[in-house]
Amino acid sequence: MKTWRIDPDHSVAAFTVRHLTVAKVHGQFNTISGMVNYDSADQAGFSLEAVIDTAGIYTGINKRDDHLRSPDFFDVTKFPAITFHSTGFAAREDNRGNITGQLTVHGITRQVILDAAISGPVKSPEEIGGEMTIGISARTMINREDFGITWNVPLAGGGVMIGRTIEIFLEIEADLER
Repeated sequence: MKTWRIDPDHSVAAFTVRHLTVAKVHGQFNTISGMVNYDSADQAGFSLEAVIDTAGIYTGINKRDDHLRSPDFFDVTKFPAITFHSTGFAAREDNRGNITGQLTVHGITRQVILDAAISGPVKSPEEIGGEMTIGISARTMINREDFGITWNVPLAGGGVMIGRTIEIFLEIEADLER
């Protein structure tokens, strides 16, 4: 099995959530690290360990980002990281598969399944390192309240300001360990 290190310069954990029940707000975490075990000849041995720095949240609005870092949401002082630890991989055709694992957010761990596509490996040009690299694109949906993130404001006509369902996207590049 080959070991790959997540490249934090070319990886992101992103999300969308409904705001005021009418539109989706997009955001991302700009610091992700971890390891991947992957060999295209032995996909059953695939594993993914990822650590996301909650303080690195970015939605493009400073006031909103500060609120998301507060105890109302991620409470980054108390919970500085979101983690994912895979527990299984079910390969499908076309380099796709389901990654089952333990997602920990806000100190609460739940099992999730990521729908994933694996790309590569490819060799980067020598002038930028010449490393062997793979890509992983994965997505899942969670209920943020299952992870203890419950802050909200009811709307006069029904519904709530911030949706409960969060769509999560991982875009990972990982370089072969030397």
